[in-house]
Amino acid sequence: MNHLFQRNPTQRKSRCSSSLRSPPFSWRGTFSFFSLLGIFSFAALPALAAEEQKPEAPAPTSEEQTLDPVVVTASPMADPLTVVTDAKAPRQPVPAHDGADYLKTIPGFTVIRKGGADGDPVFRGMAGSRLNILADGEMIHGGCGGRMDPPTAYIYPESFDRITVLKGPQSVAWGPVSAGTVLFERDFKPYTEPDYRLFGGLMLGSFGRNDQVFDGQVGNSKVYARLIGTRSSMDDYKDGDGQRVHSQYMRWSGGATVGWTPNDTTRLELSVIASDGEAAYADRELDGSKFARENVSLKFEKKKISSFVDKIDAQVYYNYIDHVMDNYTLMSERPATRRVSNPDRRTTGLRVSGDLVPGDMSLLKVGVDQQSNLHRGRATSNQDSNPYRNMKRVDDAAFDNYGIFSEWTQSFTEVDRMVAGLRADFWRAEDKRTTGSTAGETRNKTLPSGFIRYERDYGEGSTVFAGLGHSERFPDFWETISQNKQSETSDSAFNTKPEKNTQLDIGTVYRITPDLQLSVSAFYSWMRDYILIDNTRTLKPATLVRNVKATTYGGEAGISYALTRNLRSGVSLAYVRGSNNTDHTPLAQMPPFDSRFTLDYDDGTWSAGALWRLVAAQNRFDRGRGNIAGQDIGEPTSGFGVFSINGGYRFRKDVYLAAGIDNVFNKTYAEAISRSGFMVPGYVQTMRINEPGRFFWLKLNVKFD
Repeated sequence: MNHLFQRNPTQRKSRCSSSLRSPPFSWRGTFSFFSLLGIFSFAALPALAAEEQKPEAPAPTSEEQTLDPVVVTASPMADPLTVVTDAKAPRQPVPAHDGADYLKTIPGFTVIRKGGADGDPVFRGMAGSRLNILADGEMIHGGCGGRMDPPTAYIYPESFDRITVLKGPQSVAWGPVSAGTVLFERDFKPYTEPDYRLFGGLMLGSFGRNDQVFDGQVGNSKVYARLIGTRSSMDDYKDGDGQRVHSQYMRWSGGATVGWTPNDTTRLELSVIASDGEAAYADRELDGSKFARENVSLKFEKKKISSFVDKIDAQVYYNYIDHVMDNYTLMSERPATRRVSNPDRRTTGLRVSGDLVPGDMSLLKVGVDQQSNLHRGRATSNQDSNPYRNMKRVDDAAFDNYGIFSEWTQSFTEVDRMVAGLRADFWRAEDKRTTGSTAGETRNKTLPSGFIRYERDYGEGSTVFAGLGHSERFPDFWETISQNKQSETSDSAFNTKPEKNTQLDIGTVYRITPDLQLSVSAFYSWMRDYILIDNTRTLKPATLVRNVKATTYGGEAGISYALTRNLRSGVSLAYVRGSNNTDHTPLAQMPPFDSRFTLDYDDGTWSAGALWRLVAAQNRFDRGRGNIAGQDIGEPTSGFGVFSINGGYRFRKDVYLAAGIDNVFNKTYAEAISRSGFMVPGYVQTMRINEPGRFFWLKLNVKFD
């Protein structure tokens, strides 16, 4: 198996030629640190050996287990339309470093693959700005006009504590949303006395995969500090046929947080984050040679202010994205002409919310939020004679949004309640380009959103719900400005209408018996002025942006059954179907039916698991049409099945070693909504970008809490 972990010499040379600035910690230094951390952890084992080797010791409960076993599919809904998963738990298939790959373990999500990393997440067939992505309460917007860096490209999941998915337009607290909201969250656990908490992770795998993460906290009852660092890299992977895919990447991030807690009800926190990286792409001519992010955030929290005001939260933040793409840094063959594009985006935002208690059975959340972002760019078609760094950045778009929202939860009895919300967003957009029919124009729109949902408990851990939501989404940068977008009547798409979605969500979380649990969520969506990206025109090279009428429906289901005390089986299903009612065609970029069958064993010390993923064929497509992340390639896809296994050993409750094989039978396959392959020199071009072949991995997690 040694060859599985060897680097390709050509790839090593390609990466070393990068102009990427050095990360704040070296590969050898980081590896040595985690080696020492692992040695320290194992050295502490004898003290607990006698206790852990008791033959009749019961398996610890989930609350007692500090480190959970491998996640093969995310937990089913525990609350209506809400999925929560541990961001630090090992997962199978092994995700890339970014947020999108972590989300694909949650039923209903898939990823539009572009290379080894930075895919675009898709939920229920919806991608881009239809899916709200927030990192610790902040909106992050990528810079690339071709979606090389979606927001999840700047999110390092293991640096967070929890990932929460809110399905559908059934919340207004985090902005206007069509498909759903994803919250990457960090927890705050107060200190009562001087103490520390540590989490470390190390992973090695095929194709040169090498990840490290460190999360250290220290504090007392008055002050605390947190330091987080991550690094991830991988060489080009091979598909099931042994063909190399242009997909190598290396990314790092570092963050520091300091906080002040003068009493039990008050907290002030300042955090700073920096990250950078590079990534190769199999779907385009240019690769990403820089993904720099700088971020500063200040939070304030005050609890138990009065019997009426339970809590006030406030946050202000600033983030800056500086992205470089070129055709030479990660290429093994030097191009005749070196091309570079360097967009950037500066975002500022704030959010203030309060939890009010009007009565014993009522809760009211009210708040305001705001964000402003400015997008700029510069590019050169000949880096040798006209370096991009000597060029002035040019503004091309600016967006501002002010939102006000309220959410009301009213319990009628102990078992039934109503949740409702209203939101208004005040948008302003400016086309800052100097050419085109809308150059210099501004737009102002006020867009409403709202929902109402009824929930009823009918047993311990069981709830049934039904909700109706409406959201109106302002067209984003990628739909109006980037890459010469045009409308049907002019050379600019700047005046594209806002998208309107009215959606019905129903479902249940049902604990049939203590050993058998079921969750089902279904939806039906009516969309007016759905923003369709259309590349079917042959007379003009620019991309057409159209408003059409569309409907989608589908849902997710999950069932979990404990066969024995330590053995549990599970099934998850996800399905979505869409129609373009204006053109009487299938709605493009809809993933096919996706099912996952799991079997997990965990006795508190040893664990093992298997995942069998079966995906149906997709015969419904609309060639050349789709969304900002991708368009249908135009050929039906065959179904596929992928089998993966894992095993682990818990040396103690806070030291867990896991190993696994993804795609055990080395299947050659591609996701239906994958991007099409580009003719990258030195690589075999494929219609779709194939997924990785057989992948071996080993992961160590250590946690002291």
